[in-house]
Amino acid sequence: MITVENIAVLKDQVARLRQGGKRVALVPTMGNLHEGHLRLMHEARQYAQVVVASIYVNPLQFGKNEDFNSYPRTPGHDKVSLLSARVDVLFKPTEMEMYPRGAAAQTFVEVPGFSEELCGAFRPGHFRGVATAVYRLFSLVKPDVALFGKKDYQQWMLIRQMAADLDLPVEIIGVDIVREPDGLALSSRNQYLTPDERQVAPRLYQALGSLRDRVVQQAAVTPEAEESAMTELETNGFKPEYVAVRRRQDLKPPTAQDRQLVVLAAAWLGRTRLIDNLEFELKP
Repeated sequence: MITVENIAVLKDQVARLRQGGKRVALVPTMGNLHEGHLRLMHEARQYAQVVVASIYVNPLQFGKNEDFNSYPRTPGHDKVSLLSARVDVLFKPTEMEMYPRGAAAQTFVEVPGFSEELCGAFRPGHFRGVATAVYRLFSLVKPDVALFGKKDYQQWMLIRQMAADLDLPVEIIGVDIVREPDGLALSSRNQYLTPDERQVAPRLYQALGSLRDRVVQQAAVTPEAEESAMTELETNGFKPEYVAVRRRQDLKPPTAQDRQLVVLAAAWLGRTRLIDNLEFELKP
């Protein structure tokens, strides 16, 4: 595995590896890698002969009082993980490489609609920061395909929309959530949970399943069903931000005709913000 911090070297290495018509896959991450990230690396091999992973804790996607400074950084562990996943190139840029004029002066990319809903309503500017960093990585690596985990469902949808709107020549692939045996979605922030909170955390996924079952049984999405899921989370010690059933195609509220749905939620458990989602389908 080649580890690169400099943009010029990155471009040279990717161009060399691309010779002979090889396809290039990009997996953007913020490091502190877990099995969910590694699933992305392994899936990338299904779509390309060259796999590039990036590790960059992007300041633009963190709010003023969020955990940018304390976000877990584990470079030694990450390198071992990427070697085991047979990644070809690791790009670890400094902030100066990513944003030469500084993050505050960086030209930004924003995706209207997706950026203000759900998580965007509670994390102003977050998705603008995500879109800006991912577009920057796309422009540097020029991948044929890029892979994103579906745990961050809204992020995946937003990046797909950005690529479509800007006619970017990259295929955006979503990869299913990797979970612990008790259902908790893998996340770098799970390590913030105390032992007692870790026992409670899977109930977020359970609440999503209960809401899904209710919607399927009623063959309809109702505000009462979503409110019931919020109450269930509160009863279990969570501070939910939202629980919402949306249509998969664009995350808009579903109509009576929509059948491909997803239930999404964000909730605080102690100092840990957890997100999760569950795709499902209504029978005709």
